[in-house]
Amino acid sequence: MKKAVIGLIMLTLLMFALTACDSKDGGNDVSKQEATGNDNKDTANKEEADQSEDNKQTDTSLEYVKNKGKLILGLDDSFPPMGFRDDAGNIVGFDIDLAEAVCKKLGVELVVEPIKWIAKEHELNTKSIDCIWNGFSVTPDRVEQLSMSIPYMENKLAIVVKNGSGIESKEDLAGKRLAVQGGSSAEEALNTEENKEFRESLGEINSSFKDYVTAVMDLETGNSDAVLMDSVVATYMIHEVGKDFVILDDYLLAEEYAIGFRKGEEALVNAVNEALRELKADQTVDEISEKWFGSDITIIE
Repeated sequence: MKKAVIGLIMLTLLMFALTACDSKDGGNDVSKQEATGNDNKDTANKEEADQSEDNKQTDTSLEYVKNKGKLILGLDDSFPPMGFRDDAGNIVGFDIDLAEAVCKKLGVELVVEPIKWIAKEHELNTKSIDCIWNGFSVTPDRVEQLSMSIPYMENKLAIVVKNGSGIESKEDLAGKRLAVQGGSSAEEALNTEENKEFRESLGEINSSFKDYVTAVMDLETGNSDAVLMDSVVATYMIHEVGKDFVILDDYLLAEEYAIGFRKGEEALVNAVNEALRELKADQTVDEISEKWFGSDITIIE
């Protein structure tokens, strides 16, 4: 009887010891799972960091331009004073002079390539050009589709009419004919919800013009009653070319000019931005602006 009791006690102690061991092992399993989870988390973070670094390394846009030794600038060559042809047929303008100075900083040659403005994004994405630099307005759509430089000039989308036309405001254009360059920021602004009332008040909108020069010619011949265009260009045409036009106090939108690059080409964008800031600091930008506008109207900081 005594032996049986002792045996029972020993069996109980053995079972207790085994249970304790199982609990301890289970705790180790939990610790292992936590450790594994942390390892997985660390691995994920490392992979994310590596991916971010890979993205930086795959941006060879600056290297691409420097290796070929040139920057191809796409423009509408009928956009005075930003980029246009002089009497000798040479492409000149504020943007051309500024781009020349930037390319000198980058150590590459500037190549100016006239393009169809309505196809500018296609020309850029197929690498026919490296940038769009021609009084290129910053718009939400362009910011989404492209990488943009810092702004360098302000502009307004102005309504231009013949002097003595009797048109003094947007309201006076009700039922009238408005000319707009196809693919321009003016056309884009005109089609926004914000300008719906003005747009619907017009009698006719002609956006078939390939550039502002032909749109202005349409105004001069009387086929259009007004042109919606960049105030920078309109001011130049009035004061430098001698066009008998008036810029209305009413305007559709205040905007800024910048340079457009392929989406994700931040290395090239950053290099151009740095060059622009250096050229502003050494007053090269001021000199170029004074040459074309009589004063420094740039906004580079």
